[in-house]
Amino acid sequence: MTLPRSRTLFLLATLCCFGLIGTALVMEHQMGLEPCPLCIMQRIVVMTLGVLFLLATLHNPGSKGYRRYSAICVVTAISGMALAIRQLWLQNLPEDEVPACAPPLDYMLESFPLTEVLTFMLSGTGDCAEVQWVFLGLSIPGWTLVAFTGFALFALLELLRPRPEDRLFS
Repeated sequence: MTLPRSRTLFLLATLCCFGLIGTALVMEHQMGLEPCPLCIMQRIVVMTLGVLFLLATLHNPGSKGYRRYSAICVVTAISGMALAIRQLWLQNLPEDEVPACAPPLDYMLESFPLTEVLTFMLSGTGDCAEVQWVFLGLSIPGWTLVAFTGFALFALLELLRPRPEDRLFS
C-alpha cells in the first residue's frame, strides 16, 4: 500500500487544524467555556501548525522542502504536547497545591510587560487547573495532547518517508 502524496496529507493536516480551532471557538462562544492561558497558548500552537501545513501544501516543495516543513512541524507539535502535559499536570494537582488564578489576559497585557505575561501564560495559573469539560474520560488538554501527538507522528512520518527523488542515484 502506498501513502498518498505529501501535498494531500499536508492539506488534510491543515483541515484538521482548522477543525480544532473551529471546535475551540464553538466551545468558547456556544458552550461558554472560557479559555485559560495554557488553552490560549495551545490554540496558538494549533494555528501555527495549521499555517505551516498550509504553507507546505501551497508551496508543494520537493523532497528536501517537505523534510524541512516536517522537521519544523515536529518541533512545533512537541511544544504543543509540552503545553498540554503541563495543563494536565496542573489539573491533577491536589487542591492545596494549585497556583493562584491570574487576572484576565486583557488586564495583564495592559498592566505587565509582555515577558511577564508570556511567563504567566506558559507556566499556567489556577484557571488552567479547572476541568471544564470531559469527553470519554479526557479533558480538553487530554484531547489536545492526542491531537499534538498525532501531528508530531504525522510530521515525523513525512520527515522519514522515503521519496522517489531520494533513489535517483542509488
